[in-house]
This record gives sequence, structure tokens and C-alpha cells, in this order.
Amino acid sequence: MTRPVPEMRDCYPHFLTITTRWMDNDVYSHVNNVVFYSWFDTAVNEYMLREKVLSMDDGPICLVAETGCRYFSPISFPDQVHCGLRIAKLGTSSVRFEIGIFRNDEPAAAAQGHFVHVCCDRATHRPVSMPEDMRRALEKLRG
Repeated sequence: MTRPVPEMRDCYPHFLTITTRWMDNDVYSHVNNVVFYSWFDTAVNEYMLREKVLSMDDGPICLVAETGCRYFSPISFPDQVHCGLRIAKLGTSSVRFEIGIFRNDEPAAAAQGHFVHVCCDRATHRPVSMPEDMRRALEKLRG
């Protein structure tokens, strides 16, 4: 099996910067894996809220159907994290976000992950077609 190679920053059209916190480090003096998933969620939802296509009160909700992460190099407090965001696949009711996590000014990703969101009815949690305004916002991030 060929060992995966981390991607570079220019593979991602949108970035969100997050500062690590003291509590993010684990006993091995690097950021614990669960924190990476929090960064993925923050990068995705910050973009959706900024584009005004995600509401906490009405309309469809986006539920995570699948997620994963590949780690390449450690991150530790007090590093800055730059979360690159792109869309790999945009379906009728689902979207695959891909996130690159970059440490400080390093050009190669320290980690790469993905989230698959399914657009669902708020009351029934059953899949529904993605609203057109959401689709247009996500199209901007196509990789």
C-alpha cells in the first residue's frame, strides 16, 4: 500500500483560522484527535452560517452521515490552525466536505478529513432536497 501524501494549501478555496487552547493538548503533548473533529465541524458550520444558508431556528438541518481523518504530523498548543475547506461531491440531498488542517504557516496539511452531511427535514430527520441557496453557496467550494 502506498503511503498517503498530505495536500498543500492551494487545494482549498476557503480557510478559517483557529487558535489552539491549552486544554487541546493530551498527555502526549499534542492536540488530541477528538479536537480535529471539532475543527472540522467549526470550519463547515462557520462557512454555512457566514453564507447565511444554515439556520438554528427553521428550515432543513444538516446531519453528519460519515466522517474520517488521516493524520500526518502533530499540532500542539500554542499553534495556529488553518482549516482549509472544499466540496468533493454535491448530491441532491448530501454533500462531502473535505477539510485540510494546516499548522501555523506550514504548506502541507498536518491532517486531512471529511464530513458527509445529509440535508434533512427538521421534524422527521428524513433526507430532503438541498435548498437552492445552500447549493449555490456550496458550489463556490467545489474542488
